[in-house]
Amino acid sequence: MYSAVRTTLPVDPPAAHALWRKETRHALRSHPQSALPPDKRGAFPGLRYYDYDPRFAFAVEVEPLPEERYDIGTSTGSAIPFVRFGKVTFDLGMLEIYWLDAYKRRRLPAVPRRDRRQDHIRRRRYLLDTAKSADLGSRGTALVLDFNFAYHPSCFYDPKWVCPLAGPFSRIGAPIEAGERT
Repeated sequence: MYSAVRTTLPVDPPAAHALWRKETRHALRSHPQSALPPDKRGAFPGLRYYDYDPRFAFAVEVEPLPEERYDIGTSTGSAIPFVRFGKVTFDLGMLEIYWLDAYKRRRLPAVPRRDRRQDHIRRRRYLLDTAKSADLGSRGTALVLDFNFAYHPSCFYDPKWVCPLAGPFSRIGAPIEAGERT
């Protein structure tokens, strides 16, 4: 899904957003590893989304930071080891970029994040997770961060899933009305 979205996004962002929405609904209803419990998939009505808004789309350079390991809390109360390796600064604020320590050889960035209105786990959304290929790629050396594609973690649908929470510096002070709605 994200491969097609990455191809479409530079030429037609609203079309890429529509494709992402359609494919997300299909995956949640029919993929064998869907986050939805099997008994809820057939009747799943789909998600609500904000309309695509270019004000929430950014291409940002990653500023390297000294690598530092953090045990990031999860939705189940456990912790998952992440390594912070950089940060991005843009109009809405600053986010640190991590990779899962288990994937350190592949350096797959992850940005679990929350905004001012997302104090409860059911309101938090992810911006990218390259371990699942849920990312929008890059433009030259800049990382594409488009909040229009912010999505709910698996634990939003079923508490059996373990989801990392936003790290201490992966929070934005303003509400972001883009991506999947709660």
